[in-house]
Amino acid sequence: MKLTRNISCKSCLLKCDIHTAIVKSGKEDSEINPILATFKKHQTVCKQNSEVTHLLFLTKGSAKLYIDGINNRNIIFNILKPPAYIGLVSFFDIPNYTYSVSALEESEVCFIELDFVKKLYIENHELLLSLNKDFGKSVSAIMKKIVSLSQKQVRGRIAENLIYLSELHNKNKFNLGLSRKEFGELSGISEENTVRHLSEFSKENTILVRGKEVDILDMNLLKKISDLG
Repeated sequence: MKLTRNISCKSCLLKCDIHTAIVKSGKEDSEINPILATFKKHQTVCKQNSEVTHLLFLTKGSAKLYIDGINNRNIIFNILKPPAYIGLVSFFDIPNYTYSVSALEESEVCFIELDFVKKLYIENHELLLSLNKDFGKSVSAIMKKIVSLSQKQVRGRIAENLIYLSELHNKNKFNLGLSRKEFGELSGISEENTVRHLSEFSKENTILVRGKEVDILDMNLLKKISDLG
């Protein structure tokens, strides 16, 4: 991890809600005093059970948010792409992270001191509403994942996650961006089961897989499999 201090928010193309709140209040954005951290692929951004000290904002790259499981069998809850807050679930008076986040590629994350954000959060109604909205989306995504893992069969979960990644990339043909093991962790299954079921979908001409590139050939069928679970 490489840290860069004394940076200016003016040079950032993705202005977060904290910056917007500061500017609208007439204060100098230098008060934010952010730290920019650059993470290499697979490096940990935040670790489950570690102390929450900053609000994190993903400005470049991508990352996975996951729960550390037993016997190294993790569960990935979602994939983060900029602009995205990291740690909003832990922002509301939870002293330690309840999950881990690691980079899927070289990524940049802005660290803003938590006490500063909480003070601004109380003072600024627009920031309060904005962060609450993003917090609600985070909780909703986690609840959806819990329902999927507990009620859908394997084919339904794989179909759901192929659709999820397609929507994340906003196209039917995309780079998976995950290893087969990681895609299995997104679906709550083993790497072996992942390879087998992706092969089955490919043989059925629902998808076409070349290495990490996935092309969804029959989105309607994939959605039907996902809905039926």
